[in-house]
Amino acid sequence: MCGIAGSIERNLRAAPALEDMAWKMIVPLVHRGPDAGGVWLDAEAGVAIGHRRLSIIDLSPAGAQPMVSASRRYVLSYNGEIYNTAELRAELEARGVVFRGHSDTEVLLEGCATWGVEQTAKRLIGMFAFALWDRMERCIYLVRDRMGIKPLYYSATPERFSFASELTGLRAHPGFDRAIDQDAVEAFRALDYIPAPHSIFRDARKLEQGSILRVAAAAPTEVEITPYWTLADTVQRACADRFCGSFEEATDELEHLLSDAVKRRMVSDVPLGAFLSGGIDSSTVVALMQKQSAKPVQTFTIGFPGGAFNEAPWAKAIAEHLGTDHTEHYVTPEEVLEHGPSIMAHHDEPFADNSLLPTRFVSRLARRDVTVALTGDGGDELFGGYDRHLAARRIANHPVLDYGPVGKALYRGLIPLLPRRLRLATNKFYNAISGSFEHLSSTELRMVAISIGNPEQIPYRLAHGRIRFSGGKAVAPRAAVAAIDAWLEQSKALSVSERQQYIDAAGYLPDDILAKVDRASMAVSLEARVPVLDHRIVEFAYRLPPAMKAGGSGTKRILRAILARHIPEALFERRKRGFVAPVMLWLHGPLRDWADSLMQKEAVLRHGIIDPAAAKAIQRRLHGGRLRRSDFRWVALAAWCDVNL
Repeated sequence: MCGIAGSIERNLRAAPALEDMAWKMIVPLVHRGPDAGGVWLDAEAGVAIGHRRLSIIDLSPAGAQPMVSASRRYVLSYNGEIYNTAELRAELEARGVVFRGHSDTEVLLEGCATWGVEQTAKRLIGMFAFALWDRMERCIYLVRDRMGIKPLYYSATPERFSFASELTGLRAHPGFDRAIDQDAVEAFRALDYIPAPHSIFRDARKLEQGSILRVAAAAPTEVEITPYWTLADTVQRACADRFCGSFEEATDELEHLLSDAVKRRMVSDVPLGAFLSGGIDSSTVVALMQKQSAKPVQTFTIGFPGGAFNEAPWAKAIAEHLGTDHTEHYVTPEEVLEHGPSIMAHHDEPFADNSLLPTRFVSRLARRDVTVALTGDGGDELFGGYDRHLAARRIANHPVLDYGPVGKALYRGLIPLLPRRLRLATNKFYNAISGSFEHLSSTELRMVAISIGNPEQIPYRLAHGRIRFSGGKAVAPRAAVAAIDAWLEQSKALSVSERQQYIDAAGYLPDDILAKVDRASMAVSLEARVPVLDHRIVEFAYRLPPAMKAGGSGTKRILRAILARHIPEALFERRKRGFVAPVMLWLHGPLRDWADSLMQKEAVLRHGIIDPAAAKAIQRRLHGGRLRRSDFRWVALAAWCDVNL
């Protein structure tokens, strides 16, 4: 894994100045590539391209970047791993291409030179973000993988076009404008992350997943973005070609795809292991790894003393059953105090997913022994792993939505006012008279009541984050609402539960989950690979009938069936907790003084991003031991402001 950065300058042609600028842009990315760094210049064109290398495949200098093609026409700076390198290399060799080394970088570069950028991108199995400079056409291409596993930012102004793996690289450019995008801040307050293509800065954008950006050196603001793969097209094709076999046949096919995806991601010239949380997804990945490994796979788990958040014992039991070489570590309050503030501040834009902390801790643990780690990320979003995926169907199918206006009026006006027990009793009544309706929780019942007038609100209310309504209309930030509007339009051919899964896969997955894994792992120079998000698995997941993923028997039905073939169900059949940490306890404990001081800092408050009244209210709750979960969002925002403004 690596870090890339570079710029096309319209008003700068001096080689020493270009080189100095490029080095400044890649220095902040050294954690992404501590093994080596390099810069390539085309001073006549005003081009400087930089690279930081974390050596994984072909550790020799033959894999160094930026890399120039055999024809000398193309220059590549690339972050990622291509897992079908052997097949692509064989195809290229059959066409007469002669390779100098054994890296996937060279295969990617010569593929672009032979097939073109778009056709090469469509052939790749992997995770990648790369920049390709065409010396003949004097244009640059930026390309990002289908699911958005690897990040890529860019900035287009009349004076220059710049790009980098992280915002820190763009910010290091002396001409970068650090003005804040207030719409992005508002979106963060609703979602806990900033959705693509927005970034925290007005001067920077995220390249969206599955896209190719092209810009000519002569016109740096005329950016052309073309998708080569979209989730929406995948859904359209899947709905026209639904899987028609039995559940057993579907399970066989998915296990075959997962096994191949895992096998491809086990190729490495450096030590390799896996995160093991004890949940369905990571346990399935580790089980398939161990099945294909001649020696015990190295697995890593962190735990938290105190019980409720601790799944380390389950992970240990699964590791013992599979025979992995298992390492576990219990995070202490002292470690939280020592590393927590820096972890919170490391993200290059505001980010409030509290699983960032445990992800960073387990990455740090794994990096002591390995350089590459496989993860189980993506299983929830593709196979209906969240309670909201089941809740969407239960709420949308509630019998009251089919009753007359009187019944609806009574339900809407009465239910929200009733005590919880009476609301549940009302649900039992409807369940009895409908004969087949699934049981709703008290929260779901209330959601039915307030959505009767407009059932289309349901997916917005269930979406990750906080989408508010007033008078039946969404009043949340326009970026958040616009994103969900688009995702619902793209997924209208899917079932209710699948549409909720689509919202998560299109936004929450790339901009929260994958951003978190990338930043947490790369902060310690660890490459995290996500086999569940192999695009062949994504495409197969949408072909499956909804009941094979999230049905009456619970979430991730088909993944559970695969895992049951490898370990006893008693080791994994339990209530889902997710990969979380006792963050609220930490904020009331070892991180209390740090959080309190953040809310008073002038650097945090003077930019108007955090309301002083809200900051004081958080302080009062902090001192009174009454912090709300939503307060973590403000602490995360303050931590970012403290370091970056």
